Amino acid sequence: MSDGQSSTAKSYLDSAVAQGQSALGSLTGSTGDKTEAAARKDQAAAEKESSHTIGKMGPLNVSPSGGVSADDPNRSEGSWNQTLGSAKESLGGLIGSESLKKDGAQQNAEGKGQEAQGQLSDFGSGVQDRVKGAAGGMMAGVMGDREKEEEMRVKHDDAKTLQRSAEADMQRQAEA
Repeated sequence: MSDGQSSTAKSYLDSAVAQGQSALGSLTGSTGDKTEAAARKDQAAAEKESSHTIGKMGPLNVSPSGGVSADDPNRSEGSWNQTLGSAKESLGGLIGSESLKKDGAQQNAEGKGQEAQGQLSDFGSGVQDRVKGAAGGMMAGVMGDREKEEEMRVKHDDAKTLQRSAEADMQRQAEA
């Protein structure tokens, strides 16, 4: 959050500062301001990208900030049902079995729904826990409870990882 880790909000702020600095450089003719603004803009873009990067190993997700989360079981079970359904459809088409083909199509559709349910659950839980972590961290900071503040930062980072993972999966499916 404010300890040097990447965040979307920080990237937007840095980008806005870069725009202002670039405008100032244009008005004054200062190439130094323009160069610094370009560097800050590049840094802001890198921060934004980093805040959305998720490493995925099976149902586990890891973020650059150290956040770790596990997918809702419906995500992987739904994906598996889609795979089996597609295989049944293909096999049914290959051997001429309309009932197997139909069963496969139904299992595939049900798997898509199941995976979407898991993604929405993870997205909602991620958003909710990020808010709880941020608010709890602020309260702990005000109260001077550093241990609780760190606990809430971890909760926030893990929830952000869960949310970003669900967002990335939904985006991939929308683009497919």
